[in-house]
This record gives sequence, C-alpha cells and structure tokens, in this order.
Amino acid sequence: MAGDIKDYTIDEHKNAESQPFVKILMSGKINPELYANYLFNLFQCYSTLEKYAFANGLFRQTPGLDRAQKIDHDFRSLWSKPEIPHITDSTLRYMKHLDNIKDDAEKLYAHIYVRHMGDLYGGQMLRRKTPGPNTYLVFLKPEETKRVIREIVNNYMNTYKINVVAEAKLCFEYATELFKEMYDLGKSYTM
Repeated sequence: MAGDIKDYTIDEHKNAESQPFVKILMSGKINPELYANYLFNLFQCYSTLEKYAFANGLFRQTPGLDRAQKIDHDFRSLWSKPEIPHITDSTLRYMKHLDNIKDDAEKLYAHIYVRHMGDLYGGQMLRRKTPGPNTYLVFLKPEETKRVIREIVNNYMNTYKINVVAEAKLCFEYATELFKEMYDLGKSYTM
C-alpha cells in the first residue's frame, strides 16, 4: 500500500489553511464583492478541472460531485457589476497547468481530491460564514462521497504515487497562491 495521500500533503495543507485570507473567510465578515471575486476565480479553476475530469470519466463513481455550475450560480448571486472580476495570475497558471495534464487521470484526480475534499470538510464551516447561497458547498451524500474519493485516490496512489502526491501538493500550492492574491486584493475592500 502506498500510504494515505493526506499524510504526504499535510504541510501544504497546513500552509494553505494558515493564510490570512482563510481567516477572513472564516471570520464571517468578508466583503460580499471580494467573496464573489474569489468565487469567480474558483469557477475558472473548477470548470477547467471538471471539463477534463468528465472527459476522463472521473466522476462516474461520484455523480453530483462536480461543483463548477454551482460556484457560478453562487458567484452570480453576489456579483452585480457589468464587468467581470479580476482573474488572478495563479488562476491563469492553474488553468494552463490543467491543460497540460488533461489526459492524465491520476494527476487530475489528485486535484479533485484536494479541491472537492476541501469542500466536503472545511467548506462546511465556510458555508455558514460567507455571504450568498453557497450551493457549491452542499452535498447530497457527503460521507459516502468522502469515502469514495478516498478509495479512488488511494487506488491511484498504489500505482502512481509519485504523480498523485506531486499533483496534490501542487494543487495546494495553487490554492495558497490564490489565497494570497485574494488577501492582497481584499486590502482595497472594506472588511
């Protein structure tokens, strides 16, 4: 057995969670426009990831796991300006990276693990503290979904451990960069 992916990514996970923007998200006092901008960037990330995940059949065992349309719905419920929000550099780099691994199921699944498991865990606390409907954080069978995701990612770990761990760490790094960019952008907002 290759070991649990969580054990290999604990440092990157802690680093992401310790970012000042995460503290703002969890405070319950985030500016709705800033949160909408964050959701817009998440939508770019998730829609690219999920496009390739569907193309590789990665949601067959977890129907309803996809989040992009729900993130877009949540964004639109908060954004009232005619222009689109700022797309961060990390979001653009992340989308380009996903384009480069679009045919590597094990690498893509590492990103699904990081992002979608984050929504299933920390996202549940976030759902109560941020503005808008947060429909993207609502799951029909969360415990069953967690179990299946863990099972799938650990199966990939048995054969592709190096790829899976490297991609999961990279996904956490991109998430951390987005948090940093959102924090910097947030300085121009009233919290």
